[in-house]
Amino acid sequence: MGGGQISRTCHREDTSVERDADPPLFAGRFALGTVSEPDRDPFPALVVPDGRALDLRAALRDPRLTVRGLVQDGWTDALSRLRALAADTGGDWQPLSGLRVHAPLEPRQVFQSGANYRQHVIDLAVAHRSPDDTRSVAEAREEMARTMDRRAAEDLPYVFIGLPTAVAGPYDDVVLPSWAEQPDWELELAAVIAKSAYRVSTEKALECVAGYTIANDLTDRATVFRGDMKAIGTDWLRCKNAPGFTPLGPWLVPAESIADPGDLRVTLKLNGGTMQDESTKDMLFGVARLVSYISRTARLLPGDLVLTGSPAGNGIHWGRLLREGDVMEGSITGLGTQRTRCVKESV
Repeated sequence: MGGGQISRTCHREDTSVERDADPPLFAGRFALGTVSEPDRDPFPALVVPDGRALDLRAALRDPRLTVRGLVQDGWTDALSRLRALAADTGGDWQPLSGLRVHAPLEPRQVFQSGANYRQHVIDLAVAHRSPDDTRSVAEAREEMARTMDRRAAEDLPYVFIGLPTAVAGPYDDVVLPSWAEQPDWELELAAVIAKSAYRVSTEKALECVAGYTIANDLTDRATVFRGDMKAIGTDWLRCKNAPGFTPLGPWLVPAESIADPGDLRVTLKLNGGTMQDESTKDMLFGVARLVSYISRTARLLPGDLVLTGSPAGNGIHWGRLLREGDVMEGSITGLGTQRTRCVKESV
């Protein structure tokens, strides 16, 4: 996985690594990241809110340790050790300002939720009404709102599978494939699975979550549906899984530091202008219901990602898709900020 140097060129202008007056990098006493020194291999790091990092390979005496390994080898025990390390100011800490930040972990499986924000689905349904639809916009919105409320109460989530190879760092350049005609952003809350889970109940589902991070689940709108095979429907491989189409991170923030994943602000800015700004309260299916639903069919494994869907305000809504030179800045309450720049593919 790639990464980006924490600096004014790839982080927000008022970077909290460089300015003591800035707010903490994330909620809670510590988070996990994967970082590297210049021209060196990435290593798992314990990160504290004032912008310092501790190499966990040395601290835990495991030269092969990764963030995913830390999660899968016993997350409850790992948390105890991490709390103790975070409280020890005498460790071999180093400033984040000299490190490159990669995606916080390499996931095993990636599960992606679609059509999971009430307002987003209403907007899309109204915008793409049939030309023969004689209802007013207000009438169409009211009817779709009733449908969404029924769906949240009675229906099942809509989940599909992504590829780990699409994951990139939170400050990496996003390479827009030459074939992608309508590349779009989709900022999302992502849950990281802590332990194997199969047929887990909604009530116990959050016990399977190690923590949370930020994902931008990019989509090429032009290839979502197969024009040559309309009966088959969506082509998630083509539209979502180009290399780097899932910028992830910057941090894995433990679930214990996030009071309510159903009450976080999801904000994406494009070139400084706010495009998405919604609360996870608008989700039709919260993290617990998504994890439980997925586990009814698939066995969730430690280190898996569960992406929870994107709120209203995608590019297709604004009529403004991504192009070379665009800069996306995505943040979620308590999880930090990622910043990525779009570049053309070199053919």
